[in-house]
Amino acid sequence: MKNLNALKTLVLIPCYNEEENIVRVVKRLKTVCPEVDYLVINDCSTDDSAALLKAGGYNYLDLPVNLGIGGGVQCGYRYARDNGYAITVQMDGDGQHDPAYLPEVIGPVADGKLDMCIGSRFITHEGFQTSFMRRVGIRFLSGMIRLLCGQQVLDVTSGFRATSAGMTAYFAEHYATDYPEPEAILSATLAGYRVGEAPVVMCERQGGVSSISSIKSVYYMVKVSLSLVIDRLAIHRVRAARPRRKGEPL
Repeated sequence: MKNLNALKTLVLIPCYNEEENIVRVVKRLKTVCPEVDYLVINDCSTDDSAALLKAGGYNYLDLPVNLGIGGGVQCGYRYARDNGYAITVQMDGDGQHDPAYLPEVIGPVADGKLDMCIGSRFITHEGFQTSFMRRVGIRFLSGMIRLLCGQQVLDVTSGFRATSAGMTAYFAEHYATDYPEPEAILSATLAGYRVGEAPVVMCERQGGVSSISSIKSVYYMVKVSLSLVIDRLAIHRVRAARPRRKGEPL
């Protein structure tokens, strides 16, 4: 992999009510990878997240309205695009993603092999593997994405991912607003970008409560499944209205 010090890299950390985790996440990132820039995107947290970030002098964007995970991350992608970052990384603010694995996630993008590399816990099956019901849902969504665009991704809901400058520019304009991780894979693949995975070890949430409960997991799977099908049909209709480009996916 190319030297991280030679690459202008930005780590985006979406944050919504992560007062128990966000300072620890930023401090570990700064300790493990001091050569990268970072931006915490505070999506109108109702706890003390913003106050902690301000008191610590950390780099953060305080959104004026709640945009959800997709809208918040898209703001980060626009910031990265407008400021000329070569690599943009998304990393959750709940402590599940270890910045020690940044080289593994960034490497395939930095070397020009992928446009988006997803940190996957399901390649080596080490570390926290999430609950049984969520694993079932993830496998289902993985199968759907493969069916809809031919791309095999095991950890489709992983929010630990790196993108090239071109992929970042695309996401700055085209990004799903609600639980976007699976839709981003479909969208990127159908747009002709190269998507793949790298093995990482994830941790269990370090504090606070996940926004997706066991009951919401079922709702999430149904909602995302419908969104993936609708996205695929919409793209198919657009392509049917114009000549197909050479090498473009069906």
